[in-house]
Amino acid sequence: MGRRGAGRRGLPSRSPAGSMALAASLLPPLLLLLPLLGRPGLGAPGQGAGTWSRFARLPYPQDQLFLHDTFPDGFLWGAGSAAYQTEGGWRQGGKGASVWDTFAHRPATPPGAAPPGPVGGDVASDSYNNLFRDVEGLRRLGVSHYRFSLSWARLLPNGTAPPNPAGLAHYGRLLARLRELGVEPVVTLYHWDLPQALQDAFGGWASPVLPRLFRDYAELCFRHFGGQAHAKVWHLYNDHFRPAQRGKVSIALSSHWIKPQHMTEKNIKECQKSLDFVLGWFAKPIFIDGDYPESMRSNLSSLLPEFSEAEKKYIKGTADFFAISFGATLSFQLLDSHMKFQQLESISLRQLLYWINSEYNNPQIFIVENSWFVSGTTKKDDAKYIYYLKKFIMETLKAIRYDGVNVFGYTVWSLLDGFEWHRGYSIRRGLFYVDFQSYDKKLIPKSSVLFYQKLIEKNGFPPLPENQPIEGLFPCGFAWGIVDNYIQVDTTPAQFVDPSVYVWDVHHSKKLIKVDGVYASKRKRHCVDFAAIRLQISLLQEMHVTHFHFSLKWSLILPLGNLSLINHTLVHYYQCFASELLRVNITPVVALWQPMIENQELPVSLAKYGAWENTETVQAFVEYARFCFTSLGDHVKFWITMNEPSVKNLTYTAGHNLLKAHAKVWHLYDKEFRRSQKGKISIALQADWVEPACPFSRNDQEVADRILEFDIGWLAEPIFGNGDYPEVMRAWLHRINGVDLYNFHLPYFSEDEKKLIQGSFDFFALSHYTTTLVGSEKEDAVKYDHFLEVQMINDITWLHSPSRAAVVPWGLRKLLTWVKSKYGDVPVYVMANGIDDGQNMVHDKLRVYYIQNYINEALKAYTLDDVNLQGYFVYSFNDKTAPKYGLYSYVANQYEPKPSLNHYREIIDNNGFPGPETPELLCPEEVALCPECHFFRKRKSLLAFISFIFVAFIVTILFITYYSKRVERRYK
Repeated sequence: MGRRGAGRRGLPSRSPAGSMALAASLLPPLLLLLPLLGRPGLGAPGQGAGTWSRFARLPYPQDQLFLHDTFPDGFLWGAGSAAYQTEGGWRQGGKGASVWDTFAHRPATPPGAAPPGPVGGDVASDSYNNLFRDVEGLRRLGVSHYRFSLSWARLLPNGTAPPNPAGLAHYGRLLARLRELGVEPVVTLYHWDLPQALQDAFGGWASPVLPRLFRDYAELCFRHFGGQAHAKVWHLYNDHFRPAQRGKVSIALSSHWIKPQHMTEKNIKECQKSLDFVLGWFAKPIFIDGDYPESMRSNLSSLLPEFSEAEKKYIKGTADFFAISFGATLSFQLLDSHMKFQQLESISLRQLLYWINSEYNNPQIFIVENSWFVSGTTKKDDAKYIYYLKKFIMETLKAIRYDGVNVFGYTVWSLLDGFEWHRGYSIRRGLFYVDFQSYDKKLIPKSSVLFYQKLIEKNGFPPLPENQPIEGLFPCGFAWGIVDNYIQVDTTPAQFVDPSVYVWDVHHSKKLIKVDGVYASKRKRHCVDFAAIRLQISLLQEMHVTHFHFSLKWSLILPLGNLSLINHTLVHYYQCFASELLRVNITPVVALWQPMIENQELPVSLAKYGAWENTETVQAFVEYARFCFTSLGDHVKFWITMNEPSVKNLTYTAGHNLLKAHAKVWHLYDKEFRRSQKGKISIALQADWVEPACPFSRNDQEVADRILEFDIGWLAEPIFGNGDYPEVMRAWLHRINGVDLYNFHLPYFSEDEKKLIQGSFDFFALSHYTTTLVGSEKEDAVKYDHFLEVQMINDITWLHSPSRAAVVPWGLRKLLTWVKSKYGDVPVYVMANGIDDGQNMVHDKLRVYYIQNYINEALKAYTLDDVNLQGYFVYSFNDKTAPKYGLYSYVANQYEPKPSLNHYREIIDNNGFPGPETPELLCPEEVALCPECHFFRKRKSLLAFISFIFVAFIVTILFITYYSKRVERRYK
């Protein structure tokens, strides 16, 4: 069973061979000298099987957090390329044909026909004619080493002597220039491009003649280029370590990573077998005992050749370090599906490094090829490539710092765009962009060049001050809240309000039997009649929150959309709920309307006739708001007109009417209710942060700014800004409408409407959940917005919830500072902030991390950025009303607090994150805000007088009783 499929259609076969020279020259490239300070040890194979269970036990989410640290001193940073992928010049300078020339070559273009795209590696990046161009790219990166391959067919056109002087001179010039720049060459003798003459004459690697011919080729390379490969390091190795190690060559092996479908012993064994067949095939003979893995022997039996004892000794230990290649093409796309053994592929480089470390007795590891790919159309802003690179390098750092793996160097693939084997030119893997259709083939640095350059300068990801948590307290009166979209409404009356008379059938059914026609006198309804309210209030008290945010149901309060039909029972329930909150000193924060899936949570009559597209909905909302202010205003002092109107599902006309409805309601409250009720009111907008995918790209920054204006500024700018829509929106819509692709028209406000809307706020309320990366280059059609010309990008180093929401605490701080920079020193409330847990208690640990770090970033915004932040609310109250998001789970009709609730309560009790040097914050004790309490506070003198009369009365009664008893005893 072969490992890869590239041996078909005339390419060299991949059968195991009987010598080091043969095995080394198969699929994995062979490397020249890179000396190490350490002796390859011998160990028992199979120890890597513990990798999967180890990583399953690591603490979550701490182990998955980004590691801000640096690599060990002297760590090697490099870039690589392969001759056939980049050199071109396939017939220049006396070069012979290789098997890849034959495989990829196509007939010449017929006369008069349109020229085709690039042909295989005929020209590719034309590195053969641009040697100094490539070396200049290395200088710009600041790498310590450059891995490149020698073309066997360029040095020996026929595969054997005589050598080609032009080929020798070419590589001599390259090595000399590298030496001038202080860049160490890491030379690959063979990278898949076998001379076609040897394929024709001997049948390729299936022939036993090839090992001898390869040794001859290697001897030629050592003789001509050995003096230019690591001069100083070579002498260090030669003088001190050669007698013990007696080697200077290693083999570059490629591998995938695999994880079990389920954590069972059987599946783990299948994963181990998969790695044995792919990586262990070559690694075990070289690094352990000179023979193939036992799983291959037992499964392939007679198909595997046998090594003699002499051959085993000859092969064993013939590598000074473990050179590993891990990436999209080699590790995954060419992997035979049978090699997965029904398990799941994974891109965890860290776990692969740990497996190698365990399986092969802690070898020194050199990552000689690693990266991912981007679309062939991507030119400059290769964000996807950057984030895969960031992930792989971070995992390498974790393998070193957390797992004790001895990795000493990393090589990004590749230096420049080239021919990508079976994918041709449909993808790109280079740090530098090459226009393959151009004549001069200039190297144009992509954003990944800047990323990698800065990473090399810093030798990793050093901790930055902005990444560190801070200590400190929030101000007195800070609103600590919890959110429930809609409170649990249960208006079932208690038994005390039922006027019916019942008889208890104690002899037969044991049930109460209603007596028809007999009724007791009715009594007035009381709030204590609603048992559901008492339960919810008690759960809220356990949190120690000061505020509770929920939305009213317009569609249930006014089912017909007007005052002709009022659900008085529901209104009474809301009154009771708000008053009971106040009794326990929790401030109700009430939204008049929050859109939901069904009818947008509008009365059916309004939803049926255009919803917010219809101007009649605006006036209906004003009348509904007036009713709510009148009915609930004595209990509610903190109003939200509209909670999280979704701009994703909003037409421009609907948004236009929605803004006018909000403004009219705000002015209604301001003119008719504010003086008597002394409350505050505003709108709450959903505001996730948007970050440019390539931080160095002006184009990506422009895209991020555009999305922020469309997502937040659309509704925020008219209210908190100049009374009109953002200029960015108008300009963009004008541009795209001008090319007749779309017909989106943003309405205009009259001057009176601008005055009505501008300033219609008391505070800026926002809901924030995550951060999104956006780019300008189209990479993935599924995640590309053609209307806004934006590509959604995912940073795979970020933590993600079960629903794939990214956990990016610093995004909240950036959002809050953006609001301040746009709209001034407006009071800000984070009205909702939360994450899902998949109803898995393990994931509640992620929520603990989420709450801790998002609140800490909010503290940074308040303390360091001087944002006028006045409150923070966690989403959400419980899993019954918001499944997977609650701080209370709800199972079998029971509410149970999750650990995240206790953590949030601790932060509330501390009013932030006090440290040893945090000054004490003395806050005046707050008094309950219930209207009943207000009545008594205004009549303190009366209460004192009544208390005095009551006490005097009691004392008088006591005296009378005392002396009466004495008189009775005297007469007796």
